[in-house]
Amino acid sequence: MAEKFDCHYCRDPLQGKKYVEKDGHHCCLKCFDKFCANTCVECRKPIGADSKEVHYKNRYWHDTCFRCAKCLHPLANETFMSKDNKILCNKCTTKEDSPKCKGCFKPIVAGDQNVEYKGIVWHKDCFTCSNCKQVIGSGSFFPKGEDFYCMTCHESKFAKHCVKCNKAITSGGITYQDQPWHAECFVCVTCSKKLAGQRFTAVEDQYYCVDCYKNFVAKKCAGCKNPITGFGKGSSVVAYEGQSWHDYCFHCKKCSMNLANKRFVFHQEQVYCPDCAKKL
Repeated sequence: MAEKFDCHYCRDPLQGKKYVEKDGHHCCLKCFDKFCANTCVECRKPIGADSKEVHYKNRYWHDTCFRCAKCLHPLANETFMSKDNKILCNKCTTKEDSPKCKGCFKPIVAGDQNVEYKGIVWHKDCFTCSNCKQVIGSGSFFPKGEDFYCMTCHESKFAKHCVKCNKAITSGGITYQDQPWHAECFVCVTCSKKLAGQRFTAVEDQYYCVDCYKNFVAKKCAGCKNPITGFGKGSSVVAYEGQSWHDYCFHCKKCSMNLANKRFVFHQEQVYCPDCAKKL
């Protein structure tokens, strides 16, 4: 007598019928779908015996459900990548790994022209001025908080303007008495020497280098006849009846005693100490 060849689950005879062997048991197609078939992770339906199955890392798909999570391209017969539990085609994997543009939030892929600043990336045409919206691209720009400005807009909105030429100070510049200047505009009124970082003297809103002040502006000492500049030795000045002296030149005509900050007698355009004045 022949051995029975029945379905492990429903006991229906399998002779002359299609069947599936699963875990050492034989079962009809109906019972296979009901008790043994894996569930497709995409459509959540059983993967029947008549369907093609794709298996990857303990997960199962119908071959028609095995698609790129981004572009839905079928991948049953193609290479693919798995990232963050998602199945991706090679093209979308490249896009996933690419940095995102700060402007349009789309991937910046190989070949795209881009601009990078402090770890942030834009497509070249997405990097625009926060004010006029014109493309900055690879041109010069000025960051201001979260915003970026082209040179023209930055100058009009934020830059200080030189008190001499009234043009924007885009870099460098100096400040004197709370007024901004271009370094090249802050010069001696006589010889045009740049005064930034140099000693200078201001006279009635005009600025002079040391040499020009000595030669053209400074009063001459009535004692030594040299200019009184206010720099270095002799920075203190004695003035009397329209004449000026270095403090170290203001001394008695007869005994040469220095009379700065002391009593003195002025007689016939000369300076005397009180004792010598008595003997005149």
